[in-house]
Formats: sequence, structure tokens, C-alpha cells
Amino acid sequence: ETGGLIHMDQLPVGDPTLSAKEIVGNESQERMGIVIREEDIEHIRQIADRERAPFYVVGETTGDHRFVFEQTDGVKPIDLAMEDMFGKAPRTVMTDRTVEETYEDVTYDQTQLDEYVERVLQLEAVACKDWLTNKVDRSVTGKIARQQCQGEIQLPLSDCGVVALDYRGRAGIATSIGHAPQAALVDPAAGSVLSIAEALTNIVWAPLSEGLDSVSLSANWMWPCKNEGEDARLYRAVEACSDFACSLGINIPTGKDSLSMTQKYGKDKVYSPGTVIISAGAEVSDIRKVVSPVLRTGIDSTVYYIDFSFDKLKLGGSAFAQSLDKIGKEVPTVQDSEYFANAFNAVQELINKELILAGHDISAGGMITTMLEMNFANTEGGLEVSLDEIPEKDLVKILFSENPGILIQVEKTDEVEKILKKAGVAFIRLARPCDERHLLIHKDGADYQFFIDHLRDVWFESSYLLDRKQSGEKAAKDRFLNYKEQPLQFRFPDSFTGTLAQYGISADRRTRSGVKAAIIREKGVNGDREMAYSLYLAGFDVKDVHMTDLISGRETLDDINMIVYCGGFSNSDVLGSAKGWAGGFLWNEKAKAALDRFYNRPDTLSLGICNGCQLMVELGLLTPDHEQKPKMRHNDSHKFESQFIGLTIPENNSVMFGSLSGSKLGIWVAHGEGKFELPYAKERYNIVAQYTYDAYPANPNGSPYGIAGIASADGRHLAMMPHLERAIFPWQCGHYPADRKTDEITPWIEAFVNARKWVEQHTK
Repeated sequence: ETGGLIHMDQLPVGDPTLSAKEIVGNESQERMGIVIREEDIEHIRQIADRERAPFYVVGETTGDHRFVFEQTDGVKPIDLAMEDMFGKAPRTVMTDRTVEETYEDVTYDQTQLDEYVERVLQLEAVACKDWLTNKVDRSVTGKIARQQCQGEIQLPLSDCGVVALDYRGRAGIATSIGHAPQAALVDPAAGSVLSIAEALTNIVWAPLSEGLDSVSLSANWMWPCKNEGEDARLYRAVEACSDFACSLGINIPTGKDSLSMTQKYGKDKVYSPGTVIISAGAEVSDIRKVVSPVLRTGIDSTVYYIDFSFDKLKLGGSAFAQSLDKIGKEVPTVQDSEYFANAFNAVQELINKELILAGHDISAGGMITTMLEMNFANTEGGLEVSLDEIPEKDLVKILFSENPGILIQVEKTDEVEKILKKAGVAFIRLARPCDERHLLIHKDGADYQFFIDHLRDVWFESSYLLDRKQSGEKAAKDRFLNYKEQPLQFRFPDSFTGTLAQYGISADRRTRSGVKAAIIREKGVNGDREMAYSLYLAGFDVKDVHMTDLISGRETLDDINMIVYCGGFSNSDVLGSAKGWAGGFLWNEKAKAALDRFYNRPDTLSLGICNGCQLMVELGLLTPDHEQKPKMRHNDSHKFESQFIGLTIPENNSVMFGSLSGSKLGIWVAHGEGKFELPYAKERYNIVAQYTYDAYPANPNGSPYGIAGIASADGRHLAMMPHLERAIFPWQCGHYPADRKTDEITPWIEAFVNARKWVEQHTK
């Protein structure tokens, strides 16, 4: 609509040997371009300076409908009319011929069921992904309502991810993925359909604001094009993807192509199997109603099987076939898209009415894997299963076929069946929970027993073998041996009611309290927003203070009652565990003076979390009278650890945690250097938090005595590695006791309320 000129000499070029082509085509990350009004430049520059974010004015809009890059010598490496870029894009014509591929069918012996189950559970696509999820920050922002790990053992079993839009805990966004590369080898059209179907049976567990109509898809095409037959296969796959999405009434507004998926090894060329990876996204109406895949124990309930495919059970393209080095001849698909949509929306209705206790899709590994995974994250109970209502006689097909479908656990069977029947959705009563730790499967007069705990280890072992590459043999082995021995434990304070009213606080506060807290930020920290909200909810007036504010003297902290050093990665942690951040205080006169004045006052509190904990320890703020100071060292596993783990609050003298003494609570950790190194005996430290188990991974860093947090001798200044500010609401927690379903808040809010009340008492 306008056109623009980019001055190449204004671009931040770090290598003077780069050609114009290299500069224009450079894909440097962590940058963005924005178009702003000229009068706003100075305001943006002030913000950038405060955040220490490099900022460059590189050009201007022109109104001549041309897109130009110009050098200082007047040469224009790019000088294009806008219509050449957007209005007259060249069309690509691809010519190919269809090549029919056939694959050997899978053969099997039903007497070898035990071996088949173990083979499938060890496939990377089916096996435990703990080696991936334990090193990824799955709690950052404090708005994560559903991440990978579920249950009291916190295993990666979740079908979808959900992020809250704000801290009020209502609206959110859900996302999921689906792909079917083996099936696409046999039938590219079916592969596309199965990819969409899997993404949808994964995202169905979140209550979407408008059911299936809420969903949008993104398609990432991964295909070895320009090889005979592959372009024709891609055409069929794209056509089927489009047709199925249109028939469901959902859109695919975006996507990505990776169409050179081949690799040469000498004279040999290896093709990646053509597949489409579908990402689904949708608005969530209530993040607190997202259904977990973990079976609820101790409840008189029934597990139902709902088929979404309307197709015969087929083993082609399945993990079972792959485990036997086969692909198969026939793959399942969705035969009736209208039925699929009806089934999806019927399940949505059940979720909105909170009639589903647990639910899991049937995909990689088949129904047997689904039933096992629903039990893996528990320590007790199992399932007694009857397959007699399923018309198929072949037990292997029933257990291992990957026809799109789901299992749901329900308590109110009459209400559930009424809704499903009204929607015209077929269902089968499949199983009932039992006390024994097994799957006992009955079919046509025969019983088959599978021991859950043994198969959970089989499923986890693949993760252990991969984890050895990143954590080393000892840490990986310890994780493998201990993961099931460290279930989350909860012991709430006797006085805790789970209500905001108990603490006299409200999420709708609009007036100032006069009790002032400041979030201290350095470049790179990322836990400031959730910490600010926790303080605000507890009754503080919260101020954002960047280190540049302290260094420049714009901020003095003289009117602040409590400061919090939030978590994250100050200076990207390239200077060590907050050592660079500490230098910002120690080597800048105004910042150092502001800090000293604050800690010399008797009416102040401070808290350091994660990176902020490292900062407080580095500055010696917790042990000012000790000659030798504590240190924060690398985790014993030598890698970043992200977990929702158990924390025990011992009897302690601290403003924030004193009233929580004796509690056992769940909390998030996300750090790489969280090991406390204490030069003196344990008794010389005011220990306020310990990991519930001393062994790894529940003690994620190897701290002595499982120490997770310490406070100053007078209890006013506290530093801890775990993120309590990311667990103040039940929906933020990786696991929360099912019998506390009505809790609005978790006991962690009490720590912040205690701080606010202390300030009120000491500033009158």
C-alpha cells in the first residue's frame, strides 16, 4: 500500500565482509522489525535504552510503491515494485507421475502379546519423553495451565498444552499436534486425514469456546519432493488435507513447507517419509476444566471407548507394525467427517458439564498403550477390561490398531450415555477401575494380564537410554530408579480453606494499599509478570524496577517496603549464576547505595527466586555476619532441570514461611545452577524449604539436606530456587489433590500475604 526505503548503512552489520546479498538475506534471530510514527521514535528509544535492547532506525515508508535497499554509494541491491512482490508472483508448475508403492503386511501370533506390548512401548514415538520434558521450562510466565507432565509421578502424558490469557484463570489457548508418517507411506491421503484427526483428538480435552468451530490448523509439509512419484503423492496428501478440513468446517490459514527432505550418503539417497505435521490451536473457555489423561482412582466409575474413525480396525502404519519392521498394506482413516465432528462436539459437551474424570486419545501404540498410560502416573490401581462388546475378533487389531478414537472415564454413566446417544455417537463400556495394579483384559472367554508397574519401566527405559547422552550414566540411572519412588505429597496447613476470602484479598482490587513492593529486573529475567501478580493479589502496590533505573538513579528504593529479585536468566546466564547481575549492584555507585540503604532499614523485606536466589547468595544478603558465604553451583546432573516437585516447609523462623511450617506442597523448579554449597554446618543456616525427597530427581540439583531455600537469621530476607509464584493457583500446578476441586488458591499465597501483613505492622 505504500513502499519503503531501507538504508543499508543503518543496519547493525557485525561483519564488514558481508555482501549485499548476505546482509539482505541474513536470518539472525532475536530481532524484529516494526513500523512506527516518526514522532514516536524517541519514546521507543527511551524504552529500548531502559531495557538495554539495541534499537536502530533503518528506513522509512515512501509512498512510491517500491521496496528498496540502498547503499551509501547509491547502489540499490533491491529495487522492486510492490506489485512484483505481491501482485504478480510467478506460478510454479510441477509435473510428476504416480508411482504405486506396496508394503508387506504385518504378520503376528496372538500368543506373543506380552512381547508385542513391550516392543511397542520401547519405540521412540510411543515411549516416555521424560528426557525431553525434564529440561524444558514448562512453567515460565505462570500462565501455563497444562503442560506435558501429569499425575502424582509427573510423567509426560498430556495430549494438549493450554496457556491462560491472564492470571484470572478462565480464558486460554489450547494447542496440540498430530502426524502419521508411516500411514502416509501407504496412503498419503489417509496420512493427512490421520494427522488432522490426531491433532483434534488431542485438543478435544480442553473445553473450547465454540467446540470444533474454535479450531484453526497449521500444516507443516515435510516431503522429499523432486523425486519420482513424490510430487504426485504430495498432491494427493494436500488435496485430502484440504477436503477433510473443509468437511469439518475448520480452516488452515497458515503452514510451512520443507520439501527437500532427502539426504545423500555416498551414492545412496535416503528419503524422509512424506508427512504433514498438523498443529491445532483454539480458544479455551475455562482452563480449569481441561481433562487429564490420568485415571482417577478410588471412584466407582466406568471407562468408555468412543471410535471417531467409523472405519474397520487396521494395523497398517501403526507403531505395532513398525516394531515388527513392517508398514502394512491397509491403514485406517476417517470414513465419515460429519460423524467425527459430532463425536468431537459431544465430548466437548461432556467436558463443559464436567462429566469426564479422565480421558486419553488412541494414537501411537493403540488402545493397549492408552490404557496403560492412563495408569502410569498413579501409584495404585488398574483396570479390568472387557473387549467382548467390540465386534472385531482379532485381539491384536483391537489392542494395537491406531484408528482415531478416545477412552473416557466417567462417574455419571446415565448422563453421559444420554448425551452421546442424542448426538448419534456410538460408545462401548470398556473397563472399570480396580484395586490391583494390572490391566486384566477379557476377550471371548480368555483373560490376559499386564502388570502396569513393570510395563511403565519398559516404557520409561527408552527415555533413560537417551538421557544418558545428556545427563551422564549416574544421573540418568538415578532418575530411572527413583522416578516412581517419589510421588508428590501434600499436607496443607490446618487453617487453609482454599478461598481468597480467607486472606481478605480479591482479584478485583482497584485501590492502592500503600504497601509498596518492587520487582527488580535485569536484562534477561523472565519471571517478573507472575511475581508482580502474586504480590498484587496479596495486597501490595507493585512497581517495576529495571537495573538501569537503579544505576541511573531514577529509582532509589527509599519508599519501597519489599523488593523481589525475580527468576529468569539475567544476562542470558553467560556470566554465571547471577554473577553479572550482582556486578550491576557492586560496581555501580548509585545502585549499590540504594541497595545498602534498603537493607539498613529495619522495616524492609526481600525475596529472591531462582536467578534472584543466586543473586542474593552472591551478594551475601542472607548471611551478612558469616565470613564465608554460601555459593550456588551447577546442578549435579549438569543440565537445566524443569519439574513440578514436592517441597516440605520445616519449622522455621521467617516472615513469609513461618506459618507454613509442616506443610508439604507442590512447586515448580526451573534452573541449571541451583545447588546450595554451604561452608558451615547446617545449624548455622535458617533453612525454610527442603525438597521432600533427598534423592535425584526430586532433589533436582543435589543440594545438601535437600535445601531449596534459606532465610536471613531474622527471617526478613529469603532466597529459594523453586518458583512459588508459578503455583499460587491450582490450575498452574502440574498436579493438585483431586479432593480439593473447589480451591481458588493454593497455600503459597499465604507467604505473600504474610509479607504484606508484616510490612503493615512494622510501618505504622
